[in-house]
Amino acid sequence: MGDMRAFRNAVSGWAAGGPGGPAGDLAVRLEVRTAVLLEGPSDLAAVEALAVRRGRDLAAEGVCALSMGGAMSVGRYAGLLGPPGLGLRLTGLCDEGEQRFYDRGLERAGAPRRGVFVCVKDLEEELVRALGPARVEEIVRAEGDLRALQTFLRQPAQHGRPRQQQLRRFLGTKKGRKIRYGRLLVEALEPEQVPAPLDALLTSL
Repeated sequence: MGDMRAFRNAVSGWAAGGPGGPAGDLAVRLEVRTAVLLEGPSDLAAVEALAVRRGRDLAAEGVCALSMGGAMSVGRYAGLLGPPGLGLRLTGLCDEGEQRFYDRGLERAGAPRRGVFVCVKDLEEELVRALGPARVEEIVRAEGDLRALQTFLRQPAQHGRPRQQQLRRFLGTKKGRKIRYGRLLVEALEPEQVPAPLDALLTSL
């Protein structure tokens, strides 16, 4: 895991304008064959949590899931990791509203677009819908965030909104909360509750 984290860091540095040599060397040494392009760290937390639940060791399988820091970076990452760069197989998970960035970025890199799985709104919405608001609130309470949720729900902007939408919005109101709950909500899923895009992504790897 530590070596794959080093590969991730090397790729991030390369995407930011640094040298590509370290990433290339690590890709060969670690036998990386697939890069999973994810918008942010909460998506990464969810993918890793589901892999653990299913007894998968993605690093040992040559799979590296990467957080790109936003969908608009997909073109850069696809160019570095796909056919024009390291030649890895590319796949990913994205929000419906960001699909156009993935389509465009993968097309420019000459990579198939069929390997990208799309959430209806975003992964948080998929997870809240899969678990149901009552179960999500149980998890929030167990994590000691119930008071914060109650304060959030009293905000005028939240009045009259469906509870599912309120909970989805709550997860993004504090730095790091989406990452933590990305893992926690996946860990709480029953096998048959795994959202279709997330399930399809893991199955494809």
